[in-house]
Amino acid sequence: MAKLYFHYSTMNAGKSTVLLQAAHNYRERGMEPYLLTARLDDRAGAGRIASRIGIGAEADMFTPDDNLFDRLAARQEAGPVACVFVDEAQFLTEDQVWQLARAVDDLNLPVMCYGLRVDFLGKLFPGSATLLALADEMREVRTICHCGKKATMVIRRDAEGRTLADGAQVQIGGNDTYVSLCRRHWREAMGEG
Repeated sequence: MAKLYFHYSTMNAGKSTVLLQAAHNYRERGMEPYLLTARLDDRAGAGRIASRIGIGAEADMFTPDDNLFDRLAARQEAGPVACVFVDEAQFLTEDQVWQLARAVDDLNLPVMCYGLRVDFLGKLFPGSATLLALADEMREVRTICHCGKKATMVIRRDAEGRTLADGAQVQIGGNDTYVSLCRRHWREAMGEG
């Protein structure tokens, strides 16, 4: 039975690594996965999902204007799809998450989404909020704060390493921009004692 999954975490937890390993497992068993990633995030190159540990794979890209149900139905008509993998799922729109849920229900396609739960201000991304509401199963990909506790939050830093307390919700960046922290250290970094 197909399900909608949401694998969530903070930055640098290994979400893309988990996605790529799962897609590899399908291919190894002769089943075809379908990989999607946000056009917005091209750090690994356009149409590429990559992990910091050096593995990667090509993927189709989505934008906020895409109807993902229609895309998945067309892809399924072109040939068998064992599972759909969506990287950077926080960039999905609310409508797109509903479209993915419909693909699970009506096309019997398992959909595995991987993304951030909250932004640097501790606010849910729209795609993540809708996934938290609709997912059949949710799994946390864990990483740790510098203190050893589970990291659940992330801060954004400027070029000089100062913690930023405002700005646009979306700013593409990596280890040079974002640091994952436990809630206590996030509050300290944000000046919220």
